[in-house]
Amino acid sequence: MEYTVKGLAELSGVTPRALRWYDRLGLLKPGRTTEAGYRLYSPAEVDRLQQILFYRELGLPLVEIKDILDAPDFDRQGALQSHLRILRQRKERLDLLIGTVEHTLLKEKGEIVMSDKEKFEGLKRELTEKNDRLYGREAREQYGAESVDSAQRNLMGLSPEGFQGWQELDQRLRKGLCDAVRGGKDPAGAEGEMLARLHREWLTILMPDCDDARQRGIAELYVMDERFTAYYDGETSGCAQFLRDAVEAYTRGEG
Repeated sequence: MEYTVKGLAELSGVTPRALRWYDRLGLLKPGRTTEAGYRLYSPAEVDRLQQILFYRELGLPLVEIKDILDAPDFDRQGALQSHLRILRQRKERLDLLIGTVEHTLLKEKGEIVMSDKEKFEGLKRELTEKNDRLYGREAREQYGAESVDSAQRNLMGLSPEGFQGWQELDQRLRKGLCDAVRGGKDPAGAEGEMLARLHREWLTILMPDCDDARQRGIAELYVMDERFTAYYDGETSGCAQFLRDAVEAYTRGEG
């Protein structure tokens, strides 16, 4: 069976505009185009769109999805098995979060006693798995699997107070970056050094052996990877670059 743009949009929930954009990118070309100019999608394109949506759900950018699907060694069955494994892990994480919320509600009603550890267990697991899903591959390639796994274990092992403190450091860092960029501060100046030290403190909680070279490498990712850049530039553009430059100056003694 073949589908028009409109038919495939209704089937998949993807907008016609997105399908046309996928076509322009070469990500999802129609099987054929009629003399009247209508795009028609065959079962093969329907299967490819399903894979695209699976990878989009995992947070991959379109360019990377295209590279994966166009690779000569792409294995559809293997990809589906990988998707299923990730979705099951996500389900376990959601079940844990649901359980945490349910227990918190019962605690608020005075029906049960909930420990501080239980309050944060689901949140820590959610953050750990989200970070691994988004950045795990790159981090393992650059720093090794053991280093990344160790950082994840350290996160899961944080006490409620430690976890809250770690999150507060991140909030202070991002606010400080926004203020510095908006104020036109010098990354190699006093504000830059303060933020670079704050960044090191934040990193060291999960990576006690973090040194100058590792901090520079991590900060470099903030400007090389659009996902990291988007995280730091969410409120103010230029924060990721400021932090990268501040860390460079701080770790090389240029401040």
